[in-house]
Amino acid sequence: MNKEIILQLIKQRNFSILKNQLHQINPVDLAALLEELEERQLLIVFRLLNKETAAVTFSYMSGLMKKLLIEGLTDEELKEVMDEMFLDDTVDIIEEMPANVVKRILKNTDEETRNSINSILNYPKDSAGSLMTIEYIHLKKDMSVSEAIERIRTEAINKETIYTCYVTENRKLIGLVSVKDLLMSKDEERVEDIMETHVIWTYTHEDRENVAKLFVKYDFLALPVVDTEQCLVGIVTVDDAMDVIEKETTEDMTKMAAMSPSEESYFKMSIFKHAKNRIVWLLVLMLSATITGNIITQYEGAFSTIPLLVAFIPMLMDTGGNCGSQSSTLIIRGLVLEEIRFKDFFKVVFKEFRISLIVSIVLAIVNSLRIFLMYQDLTLAIVVGCSLVCTIVMAK
Repeated sequence: MNKEIILQLIKQRNFSILKNQLHQINPVDLAALLEELEERQLLIVFRLLNKETAAVTFSYMSGLMKKLLIEGLTDEELKEVMDEMFLDDTVDIIEEMPANVVKRILKNTDEETRNSINSILNYPKDSAGSLMTIEYIHLKKDMSVSEAIERIRTEAINKETIYTCYVTENRKLIGLVSVKDLLMSKDEERVEDIMETHVIWTYTHEDRENVAKLFVKYDFLALPVVDTEQCLVGIVTVDDAMDVIEKETTEDMTKMAAMSPSEESYFKMSIFKHAKNRIVWLLVLMLSATITGNIITQYEGAFSTIPLLVAFIPMLMDTGGNCGSQSSTLIIRGLVLEEIRFKDFFKVVFKEFRISLIVSIVLAIVNSLRIFLMYQDLTLAIVVGCSLVCTIVMAK
């Protein structure tokens, strides 16, 4: 199904057919499809979705589309969507909306949800607390397996994930048990006898990037979040961890490309903001090139004697830039993945020095042979070759 079919069905007012076809589309694909519609068409299509599908689809839409929908829906319709959404998704929406929209969202949520939202918003933006959800299953250690399964069956509809359940005592996290373990155990067995007591958790104020790394390291589906007294306050789910990894990777890439990071997508960002994010580092790089110009002017006499030398400057600078980019990319990636630490500084420098020697000698030999064959000048070939070696070693 594509945009043209939707527009045609709206024009023909075949809403029953459109409704049936919409319910066959995955919410992620549906959100992308709705992004292409105009505001009036968006509202028509969104109102045809059932509450559950509308809530999931809404969570996958961009900030601009969410804002348009919130402004276009009635209070009753907005309340239905908010009631079906998971708490962490609601918090994410509130964080990216302007104050007037946030006021309307909070107005259409119940008091309990409002209090939960406010408690999560009190945590620092880049912390585990701001990332977590409080919608999880918690069990008591003295429960039987049958009682635990019954609780899961009763509460599952309102929880974001039920595969892993957390065992608490006086709110303190003492263990965890998976649904698989419960189903494989006898009904009369106690949760205490089958739970895993060696639990890996994170603290509410832990940086979100470190939290995401735990998911990569341990292949978690969910990670419990505790406060300073080790009381369970929420969990971070794998979908939120993946979002963090994507944002942090994008931020690293933009910094490597000498740009200020931004969370907005390419087309959603204005041309002025694009220019603002790029111009600062371009100015720094442009002005720093003055040093290169001053060095070159010191050799005007050599250039006037052998004008051909000027022709090799772009090649030397480009090769040096490419070699530096290779090294910096590998080292930055190593730092992000924690394969390399700052204490490895001299070890890395020594390794890069040896790599640069091999690379520079090979490139210098090839380039010297080319120059000698083209210009029949052995001295020129040796000078440029030695310059290339020095350039590559310093760049790397």
